Amino acid sequence: MARAQEAIAESLSELQSEFHENQQKGLLTLVSITKVSPQNRNLLAQADGAISTLLNLSMSAYSTNTQLLALSILFNLSLNPNLKQSLADMDKILFLNSVILSYTSAEPSRLAASLLCSLAMLDKNKAKFGVAGTVEALIKAISRPRGPASHHFLSTLSELVQFHGNCTVAVHARAVPVLIKLVENSDCGDLAGTSLSILCLLARFEEGLTALKESDRIVPFMIEILKGKCMLSKEGAADILLRLFDESEECIRDAVRLPEFSSVVADLSVRGSVRAREKASLLMKKLMEANLDIVYGDTGNTTATYLQW
Repeated sequence: MARAQEAIAESLSELQSEFHENQQKGLLTLVSITKVSPQNRNLLAQADGAISTLLNLSMSAYSTNTQLLALSILFNLSLNPNLKQSLADMDKILFLNSVILSYTSAEPSRLAASLLCSLAMLDKNKAKFGVAGTVEALIKAISRPRGPASHHFLSTLSELVQFHGNCTVAVHARAVPVLIKLVENSDCGDLAGTSLSILCLLARFEEGLTALKESDRIVPFMIEILKGKCMLSKEGAADILLRLFDESEECIRDAVRLPEFSSVVADLSVRGSVRAREKASLLMKKLMEANLDIVYGDTGNTTATYLQW
């Protein structure tokens, strides 16, 4: 412990140096000693002026490397549950928002998103991010062309929308069409799957579900996803369909009008993951239990839609 305290004190002294080389040395030492040791993280956080110094260096406009190292140390500190609340003050959050929206380099944005995600894992912090504009910043960043930090932005947004208030903020910031567009344009199953999981979280509440129902051809789009190869995406699409069917008879009508729907769901019920099979079975059950005038069409009409199981 004494050696760690000495190394921290020496490193913090080097961070005050006017010489770039000394700053780099101090930062590298702090990255190393905080990477795996919770005790060292606490020691650094308790050192007088350490956090403010690191925050100032993370704002460096002169050296991307200095910024990355400082952000890396702050991220390491955030891994300690007891430090998450003190690190999530408004000034830091607003700065991290600005890094996410910066066009200068992907790596600082990735680290900033990771730090925000780590801090948001403490439930007491989640509401702060909604107030500070982090949700809107993430949606704006996600709406850009896909980049190296896209998955980090999505992971952070996924963590934030665990909180109802942030779901409301996300829907008002047009998260639903942004995420749907990302799924449509993505050739990466991981990104599409994460986007769909966020849509599922938004759909837990009325405002999110309403935004999904109002999306153009949402049911056929989800069924197309069920026909795809990514199992994570299939699980998300099946979950969204279940929520839509719970709230909207029109969505059930849209589904049974599609001749391939029954075979797609049946296939998923036997060849999907455990979770996907469970969702597919629930979809089949919901349709079979639906009122006959919904499943087979209006009896006053000369045409009817039939399910083939």
